[in-house]
Amino acid sequence: MRKLKDIRPIEFKEGFLYVLNQLKLPLQEEWIKLESLEDYEKAIKDMIVRGAPLIGIVGAYGFYVGIKDGLDYKEVVDRLKKTRPTAVNLFWALDRMEKFYLLNKDNPDILNKLLKEAQRIELEDYHANRSIGGYGEVLIPKKARILTHCNTGSLATAGWGTALGVIRSAYENGKDIIVYVDETRPYLQGSRLTAWELSQEGIPHYIITDSSAGFLMSKGEIDLIVVGADRITLNGDVANKIGTYSLAVLAKHHGIPFYVAAPTSTFDLTLERGEDIPIEERSQDEVKRCSGCVVAPDSSKAVNYSFDVTPSEYISAIITEKGIIDKPDKEKILKFFGKKIKE
Repeated sequence: MRKLKDIRPIEFKEGFLYVLNQLKLPLQEEWIKLESLEDYEKAIKDMIVRGAPLIGIVGAYGFYVGIKDGLDYKEVVDRLKKTRPTAVNLFWALDRMEKFYLLNKDNPDILNKLLKEAQRIELEDYHANRSIGGYGEVLIPKKARILTHCNTGSLATAGWGTALGVIRSAYENGKDIIVYVDETRPYLQGSRLTAWELSQEGIPHYIITDSSAGFLMSKGEIDLIVVGADRITLNGDVANKIGTYSLAVLAKHHGIPFYVAAPTSTFDLTLERGEDIPIEERSQDEVKRCSGCVVAPDSSKAVNYSFDVTPSEYISAIITEKGIIDKPDKEKILKFFGKKIKE
């Protein structure tokens, strides 16, 4: 078994949360101290921290800080939920913190209890990721060429990762793998962050332009695809970083397994299908500029959807910390969560 690094993107110490500034990677490893609720809002909204599970964790710490600073809990929840509308983990974590607060608000030690609850959410996510990796690596052949999209590793979670966690676990257990990393425009989470993580671990990889993926599949260069998720609906539709849907359609055409790796907190069973998911649209400047360089005419307009939706029919399996849902649909997901279909 190979020994891998334990990369962590956040650290709570001396009363403050420190976050690794993901806008500066891979050129600079800068840590930012979050002090006020405004700092938390900015860190999430500006993508200093990103990745659905990590956003939820940072949101939980943000709730603690907002209450510590004397703000009304409803205001704290409302402000943090407005930062990123698509990733359901943020809403899940804030709802959990709110319920915990209402049950314990009269306790004189409420602040310490809130902090421990946020830390519990962080720890649970790390262990969930290790379990996702354990379940998922069983699906990886002993020798495999794997395509992944965006960043789904330690930087997107409390550590280890979801889709990249599956890849890590496969590599850790001695499998001979090569990873093809979509650059993931416009924020380049693949080329900047995933490649940085793989380099830290010494995992063989190639960065490719997003538009190269289909050609590589047609040449037989890709054995499987594994991606993360920001929200999964009741029928198994998946919202994930823009470009995921295209990969899924191409994978279906070429007969390549397409896997989604995500914790159960990413499921939103209140939404029936993918069309119900709110899709974040970000500034057109992110498309027209790249790392500060202008790459388009100023007079041109750009469309910048941050996520797309992949229908469940294109998904081979969803890998969670509690097991694998093969060929997901509404009936299988309800059964997985121990619920019955309403007549």
